[in-house]
Amino acid sequence: MNMRDAWEAEAANWIAWARTPGHDSYWRFHAERFFELLPPAPCETLDVGCGEGRLPRDLKQRGYSVTGIDGSATLIEHARSADPAGDYRVADAAALQIGDASVPLVTAFMSLQDIDDMPAAVRETARVLVPGGRLCLAIVHPINSAGAFETMEPDAAFVIRGSYFEGRRYEDTFERSGLKITFYSEHRPIQDYFAAIEAAGLLVERLVEIPDPKDPPGNRWQRLPLFLHLRAVKPV
Repeated sequence: MNMRDAWEAEAANWIAWARTPGHDSYWRFHAERFFELLPPAPCETLDVGCGEGRLPRDLKQRGYSVTGIDGSATLIEHARSADPAGDYRVADAAALQIGDASVPLVTAFMSLQDIDDMPAAVRETARVLVPGGRLCLAIVHPINSAGAFETMEPDAAFVIRGSYFEGRRYEDTFERSGLKITFYSEHRPIQDYFAAIEAAGLLVERLVEIPDPKDPPGNRWQRLPLFLHLRAVKPV
């Protein structure tokens, strides 16, 4: 099963998970940190991997004009239901049906690690960006997806079994407050993302490693990053 089909199968669980306020890191801190990465509104925006539309709805409230795309028909259906005036499309991130040099901002919030052909998706974002346009992305930090803490203790050791450099599919199942979801993703080392960005002709402007600020100092996710944020620009 490719990751698109896996996420389609998991769509109902993701909708419940994503739409429960305060339930996950998006609500607690991650969205606000991602907004810091973006050029200011108003700005026409293409959101790649929009899911059920949580990020586009929040961006619209902040003054951005957003088109959301996702490979899951179920998630797009629910995005449209939650935002009937919005523009949501079922689309392949690796083959966008959008004109060359047509948008000034592309966002990919926690989606590139869940896309089968990540280099093609990055190449497509570069194609549709206007010269001077930005790609702003958030991914699971590759150090996070490469290994795991041995225990839940604050000072637990983090262990990588096997090779950090070897790309591989993985599944993470979480259950919290009566909700359960399985995330289907691919671990890739940081150099794979940078190689895709370089091959697409984009230049990195900013990179931020995101820990969990709600963890006490010295706790597990204060010592290692959960997420990686990156902003790249298409040269003029």
